[in-house]
Amino acid sequence: MARRPWSFKEDRRLMELAKSSTSLEEAAKLLGRSPDAIKRMALRLGLSLKSKSAKKN
Repeated sequence: MARRPWSFKEDRRLMELAKSSTSLEEAAKLLGRSPDAIKRMALRLGLSLKSKSAKKN
């Protein structure tokens, strides 16, 4: 699968999703990106997203 660049709008959306405690998988679905792509961009932006499996505690 070819990588496509992130737009400023997608960066902002990911920041909003992280603030609202959206799971990694849900963010991936909403942004149309793979969970790995979401994880990489979240790290680059200094954001923290939890995976659904981590929320089951």
